[in-house]
Amino acid sequence: MHELGVVCEVLKTVQEIVDEQKLSKVEKIVLQVGELSGVVPSYLEDCFPAAAYKTFFENTQLELEVIPGEVKCKDCGEIFNGFKYNLKCPKCNGERLEPLSGREFLIKEIVAC
Repeated sequence: MHELGVVCEVLKTVQEIVDEQKLSKVEKIVLQVGELSGVVPSYLEDCFPAAAYKTFFENTQLELEVIPGEVKCKDCGEIFNGFKYNLKCPKCNGERLEPLSGREFLIKEIVAC
């Protein structure tokens, strides 16, 4: 499960911002996670408490916004949620797909003081 490593890198990045801005508390970290990013949102939620345990972020809330994995079939032009249809076009069963969205993984917001 690489999500623990991902969460640790997020906290490392946020810690750099905390240090730079001289923040005293981070209430919430909001992440945008695309369905096609290779990161499983529920695993991030499960790993976060372990990564934050006995750190500056122990009382910080993690909020996830899941970005749908929209793709376009290169064979018929159908646009659909690739994650929902297991990366196979529901119209023609094509597998040649162009990703349109859902590959994102971003720190969207840090609520701090």
